[in-house]
Amino acid sequence: MSRKDSPESEISAERFPALRAFLRGYFHEDMAEEYGSPEEATRQFCEDADSGERKTVTEQWNRFIEQTRGQPLAIINQLLTKKLGSARMLATDEELQKISEVFRACGSRSRG
Repeated sequence: MSRKDSPESEISAERFPALRAFLRGYFHEDMAEEYGSPEEATRQFCEDADSGERKTVTEQWNRFIEQTRGQPLAIINQLLTKKLGSARMLATDEELQKISEVFRACGSRSRG
């Protein structure tokens, strides 16, 4: 994989504007105090957002996950924080999976 094709070159605020807005709004410095965990912050977003926002953020999260598949958590965290504006790094791969599970449920609520 050339540098041009690396996840770092494919992931930017311009390509993931809704995901960036979600991360900046929910994965902020006080996230642990306000929501307890990234999973709970994601659940709260799903409660707060309208169906269009849920659908767009879910699609962008899924695209982010697909483009970073196989990357170490350190690289994923770097992309989330430096490229997409998250103030919170994920502690484990399990947190990443739990967020994806919440988005799967959230995205299914977008339909209909």
